[in-house]
Amino acid sequence: MDQRPVLVCTQHEDATADLVITELNRRRVPVFRLDPGRDFPAPARLAARSGARGWSGRLTIGQRRVDLSAVRALYHRRPSTYPTDSSRQAARFAAQENRRGLGGVLGALPGCLYLSHPQAIACAEYKPAQLDAAARVGLTVPATLITNDPMEAKAFCAEQPTVYKPLHAGAYEVGGESAGIWAAPVEPGELDEAVTHSAHLFQVQVPKVADVRVVAVGEQVFCALITAPPGVVDWRAAYRNLSYEPVECPEGVRRALVAFLAGFGLNFGAFDFAMTADGAWWFLECNPNGQWAWLEAAANLTITTAIADLLENGATRHA
Repeated sequence: MDQRPVLVCTQHEDATADLVITELNRRRVPVFRLDPGRDFPAPARLAARSGARGWSGRLTIGQRRVDLSAVRALYHRRPSTYPTDSSRQAARFAAQENRRGLGGVLGALPGCLYLSHPQAIACAEYKPAQLDAAARVGLTVPATLITNDPMEAKAFCAEQPTVYKPLHAGAYEVGGESAGIWAAPVEPGELDEAVTHSAHLFQVQVPKVADVRVVAVGEQVFCALITAPPGVVDWRAAYRNLSYEPVECPEGVRRALVAFLAGFGLNFGAFDFAMTADGAWWFLECNPNGQWAWLEAAANLTITTAIADLLENGATRHA
């Protein structure tokens, strides 16, 4: 039996990672769980040496130990960021050293399959790169404007129904409460000099009849048709009123998604499409490390199995 471990980098509480770990445990695949941002430099201890065959050595937490040269796969889920106190120079320095030291070693393990590599995830998070890549692999992409010029924005919005969406789904608070910034329709008259304060993404509003969330794992794709109440532009704003059903992925779209992942060096992607009345799929965006567990249950998709297969066997050409 292959006793090489799978390294899972995620927060201490992560129900999505728990599903995969439970499946790997059922298969008797060794798992070493680590949250780099919380476990290092204490209680974790790192001793890594470079050599002709790559990095070797060990990572230890208490009585648990992993041989760095024997890690078969690394599942980069949702690890905490390395903590830092911006008011203390020494803390800032240590945080950067930890990220580049431990993070650098974990990103250069010999013969390791990454789902996905942290640097590949970071590159793929840029929406301008996503939209360009999607068009290049043959997906249908809505016309998009990125600008901080109010006049350009007004002119674009006057040409056709338009939505605004953030370029990054970062943390945001309203009245001290966490809030999402959803895609929303925008009219020319709503735009003023505030547009100059940052880059804004404006996109033609697709006349959709439904949404499709596609979860791609290696070369496997799992698709769920999402139906929201009438008038809802961004289905994430109506989680409690959605219906789901599995749907087949058109072969041309499947091939394009495989090419999209390969172009970024990814082994996973959560894609959002808008579906129009004629059955066309319009690419909206990709979250290279998106959530999927709720969708597996809602649409009866076997995503956990696919991820466990990939981590156990490395059955992909995008390692």
